[in-house]
Amino acid sequence: MTDASKAVPTAVQHPHKTTNTDKVFIFDTTLRDGEQCPGATMTFEEKLEVAEFLDAMGVDIIEAGFPIASEGDFHAVSEIAKRLKRSVVCGLSRAGELDIDRAGEAVRHAARPRIHTFIATSPVHRKHKLQKSAEEVLELVQFQVSRARNWVEDVEWSAEDATRTEIDYLCRCVEVALKAGARTINLPDTVGYATPEEYFQMFRTVMEKVPGSEKAIFSVHCHNDLGMAVANSLAGVRAGCRQVECTINGIGERAGNAALEELVMAIKTRGDVLPYEVGIDASMLNRASKLVAAATSFPVQYNKAIVGRNAFAHESGIHQDGMLKHTQTYEIMTPESVGVSKTSLVMGKHSGRNAFRSKLKELGYQLGDNALEDAFNRFKALADRKKHVYDEDLEALVDEEIATQQDRIKVVALTVIAGTVGPQSATLTLDMGEGKQQTVQATGNGPVDATFNAITKLVPHKAKLALYQVHAVTEGTDAQAEGSVRLEDEAIEGGRAVTARAADPDTLVASAKAYVSALNKLFAKRGRLHAQQSA
Repeated sequence: MTDASKAVPTAVQHPHKTTNTDKVFIFDTTLRDGEQCPGATMTFEEKLEVAEFLDAMGVDIIEAGFPIASEGDFHAVSEIAKRLKRSVVCGLSRAGELDIDRAGEAVRHAARPRIHTFIATSPVHRKHKLQKSAEEVLELVQFQVSRARNWVEDVEWSAEDATRTEIDYLCRCVEVALKAGARTINLPDTVGYATPEEYFQMFRTVMEKVPGSEKAIFSVHCHNDLGMAVANSLAGVRAGCRQVECTINGIGERAGNAALEELVMAIKTRGDVLPYEVGIDASMLNRASKLVAAATSFPVQYNKAIVGRNAFAHESGIHQDGMLKHTQTYEIMTPESVGVSKTSLVMGKHSGRNAFRSKLKELGYQLGDNALEDAFNRFKALADRKKHVYDEDLEALVDEEIATQQDRIKVVALTVIAGTVGPQSATLTLDMGEGKQQTVQATGNGPVDATFNAITKLVPHKAKLALYQVHAVTEGTDAQAEGSVRLEDEAIEGGRAVTARAADPDTLVASAKAYVSALNKLFAKRGRLHAQQSA
């Protein structure tokens, strides 16, 4: 259990107010609710990387996972709790003893631990899911909060499906949770059902009717089933809530959650009608979006607000003319404010190293001399093959360079024969390390299958290809392709999936590089596990 004298996290020391200097606390659940998005599972290493980036960006509370869900989730939450010193580290639990104790064990090493415990309160959930009466649910509310308080001072309680709960009964639940020791009350729109007006009124009613509510932080958690997650979240803030639960890129169950970047920039841009403060370094939002998109292999839609590729792009002649005369004609925020460069086409085959280094610095990269030289050589090769080199091309190139610089096995050459008459064939040469090269030919049901079969011939393994996808980095028929590969190895317990990406103007080369990079990660993970077992 926790030391009762441990200081309460800053995020819950102040009750909600209605002054013009109100702080809105950002509660990021990318690693928990976001990861529940089908296909968005992250590896252990990716979770740590995302958590550390969110911490550096200024996120107040990070919901690191659902510790009871799996050993891997418990391990990830525990490690994040040990590493982060700035953000509150939160673990989710249901109302059962095992859930709460597992969450407590996971976050107990955190400098600022929190347990977030929830139970469904709506009639449809009580009847069909919990199969419990209203009074039985009230008893569970008291039990779960009290037990969580045995572990930590900072307990958040959530009424799942609050927006479809009878308002008088919801008030009773909140009152019980507060009396049991909850310091944050979350009333989520679990199924994205509410409208902003309804959500606003629900919070005002609860805050006015429940004794002691002025001593708690109220929180919003909105899903996007009707496309109103951000609007509902801001309505909750206007009603007096001072914690917003959200995810990077808005990922999450079904249609997703309220997007962190949209909420932050709405508050920063519209201070005239949203007079609140957030502690997020907005210049890191673009990099956060790319990091999560890469970790989950979920590409960001081009027209996504704030971080989409087209968010600061202008193709219309009327818009371009207005932008040249004054940027505010068609931009309500600057690209730099969210970490996006103004320019998209400044690099070409005649650019030198200094310009290349300066451009990478603009994009947020700091490379050592050797890595810079390797990236520059690859850029020159790309510029010879591609008519236009965009910022996204450079980001894909450097991200791949960073990801693969430790790889032992690398793609040297690939020739593929494809067409309507099969089987298709691939001739592949790999550098197996220390300058040793091997070449093999393989056939398959299509060029990608032939390429991957050739890799398996040279690097035998039993890993399962869990995900393979390709998308164009920029527009045009000469655009670079970025391949993503996720491999799973049944022989590795806990965090057995690895994901890798690679970019190249040739789609098949990008696919091969991504597959080989994933194998390198898999072998590295095996090596670490063997070393731990030997120790």
